[in-house]
Amino acid sequence: MAAAFGLLRLSPKDFWSMTPRELERAISVLRPGAERPPARADLAALMRRFPDANSLEKRHG
Repeated sequence: MAAAFGLLRLSPKDFWSMTPRELERAISVLRPGAERPPARADLAALMRRFPDANSLEKRHG
């Protein structure tokens, strides 16, 4: 709410009529250079490098 009212200067009416997705997109312009979510290959590499200690395979394998 602070970002919406203070930084974006939205009116209460505009704020409460926005969807969460619309609000996220409006606030995203305040974070230049923000990272995008990791690509599937990057996530798979991280999962191989840092496996969960309590994965189902380990519990049932």
